[in-house]
Amino acid sequence: MKTLENHTLLYDQDCPLCQVYTSGFIKTGMLDKNGRQPFSTISLENQNFIDVKRASNEIALVDNKHKTVIYGIDSLLKVLGYRFPTIEKIGHIKPVKFLLKKLYSFISYNRKVIIPSQENKLEHLQCLPTFNVTYRLLYLLFSVIVTMFTLFYYGKQISTLPQGPLIREGFITIGQLVFQGILLYKLDKKTIVNYLGNLMTVSLIGSLMLLLLLLINLVIPLNEIIFLIGFGITIFIMFKEHFRRVKLLKLANFLSYTWVVYRVLILITIIISN
Repeated sequence: MKTLENHTLLYDQDCPLCQVYTSGFIKTGMLDKNGRQPFSTISLENQNFIDVKRASNEIALVDNKHKTVIYGIDSLLKVLGYRFPTIEKIGHIKPVKFLLKKLYSFISYNRKVIIPSQENKLEHLQCLPTFNVTYRLLYLLFSVIVTMFTLFYYGKQISTLPQGPLIREGFITIGQLVFQGILLYKLDKKTIVNYLGNLMTVSLIGSLMLLLLLLINLVIPLNEIIFLIGFGITIFIMFKEHFRRVKLLKLANFLSYTWVVYRVLILITIIISN
């Protein structure tokens, strides 16, 4: 098996996904035992030739012998391509690479709202992605679409819930963002948008849980009671996760309760209107 030696990936130690795949490269022998290093421990000597700001957005692969660096999707293709040359060749085809770069940026710029972490002020260097409004808005849009489709099809499995068109779920989900955002109007835009990103990650977590039940139902038909219980458990887990994220962001706890209040008010409104 071919191992890419004398190369080191500078990874975000607060990002579980980054930890998993960089560790995987070493365990599978794609990189040697010194093939990864936490971003926060970059030496002053290496900072002379590493673009630290870029490395916080795009994982950097350092060639320790020649003191050169490549970033982002190029880093991953280099590691994978050393063992599997075909992957690297396909990855460098222009349309493929364009899509890979966009997908990589989408995940990288949003990773702190996908998996938030407590800021460590003791570290001299912190691997914090640049705040990118475009990718954050795309993430919100993606989350809204997934949430609205999931709730629409899940609602069809529960006859006791008021049925409605798909677009209604979209308006309700967007309304949640507006409702919670208004409550934070005194704060700066970056804080508000970061919170909304976390809010929609909670919605995505709930959607994945509900989708799992929908997939199981395709194989083994489930009773409506199971769907109701599953929905209740999902709401509870989402509330706990929302509360945890609000605490990490150092925002007011009431945001978790208004999140519930909004959904209750919407449900009452729909029942009355029907």
